[in-house]
Amino acid sequence: MKALIIGAGIGGLSTAAALKQVGIDCEVFEAVEEIKPVGAAISIWPNGVKCLSRLGMGDIPRDFGGQMRYMAYQDYQRGETMTRFSLAPLVERVGERPCPVARACLQQQMLEHWGHDAVQFGKRVERVEQHEDGVTAWFADGSQAIGDFLIAADGSRSVIRPAVLGYSPERRYAGYVNWNGLVAIDESIAPADQWTTWVGEGKRVSLMPVADGRFYFFFDVPLPAGLEQDRTSARADLTRYFAGWAPQVQHLIAAIDTQTINRIEIHDVEPFGRLVNGRIALLGDAAHNTTPDIGQGGCAAMEDAVVLGNAFSAQNTIEAALRNYEAQRCDRVRDLVLKARKRCDITHGKDMALTQAWYEELRQESGERIIAGLCDTIQGGPLG
Repeated sequence: MKALIIGAGIGGLSTAAALKQVGIDCEVFEAVEEIKPVGAAISIWPNGVKCLSRLGMGDIPRDFGGQMRYMAYQDYQRGETMTRFSLAPLVERVGERPCPVARACLQQQMLEHWGHDAVQFGKRVERVEQHEDGVTAWFADGSQAIGDFLIAADGSRSVIRPAVLGYSPERRYAGYVNWNGLVAIDESIAPADQWTTWVGEGKRVSLMPVADGRFYFFFDVPLPAGLEQDRTSARADLTRYFAGWAPQVQHLIAAIDTQTINRIEIHDVEPFGRLVNGRIALLGDAAHNTTPDIGQGGCAAMEDAVVLGNAFSAQNTIEAALRNYEAQRCDRVRDLVLKARKRCDITHGKDMALTQAWYEELRQESGERIIAGLCDTIQGGPLG
């Protein structure tokens, strides 16, 4: 049995590892000649850590994940602490710690685990077609590949998605722009072992520790889509959008490297009613493009891979295994997309009355409610 995997990102490489574990040969195809991370880092929550461990890559979060022991929200103007609490109760309840990891590091380590030379780069898929006993993929360079089934892990703008859904869904602008990057840890800005977030005006500024003495930072600003801004204006733009914010935020803006900062207009896609058509299955962002507001996009792709591997281990036919995968994932990923959308709207001031109420709740927060919500999301995954 041979699988064609389209996409060598987090979802594609997780899938290759999962299928290899159950004895299925895989050919992995990537559109670009060189993978460049979209975004500076990723939150690997305990459900993702468990999935990586199951897939034989548990050393990645252990060796390259930041030590995030506390969580805090800060007032945007004065910088005072609204709430701060330990994440130890979360770790105790779910059995793993959260591990923010630089995206470039994660993708490089995953490539090394699978084998960089085993990925076929520069293979941009143009169309796919099912036949009675398999699937054929045609690429822009004129080549083709034939396999018994195909996993479309080709991202939020998936070319293969219409072959499964029968239509091309529209991406939905979530209403805000995200700037992100990496900066050296400076404890005059925030503690080195804490996820620190300043909130106000429907905006936020956040820092998470990753390995090698660095913070992953991001700034969120509600803005219209399509504004003409680039890296050269990033510091001036952030200085303007965050005028009057706390001194720590101003220090962070001054410290960023504008040559490496990323600017992303955040989108998602309405959840789908199906993920599989015959011998073709959607996985990762191709299956559930979500906003990053609950940090579950990458983790969900890892979950997909674990469930897919389990499905092939349990079922006798390709079609049955893919139906099993779809049955287990549809409700879960719909829940994650809609949960992230709801959190997005509250965080970014879609209804400022609700956002202001959230700010007041944070001032009364002990950590119990937030940890309960994190546990609910994490434990809804396939590994509990």
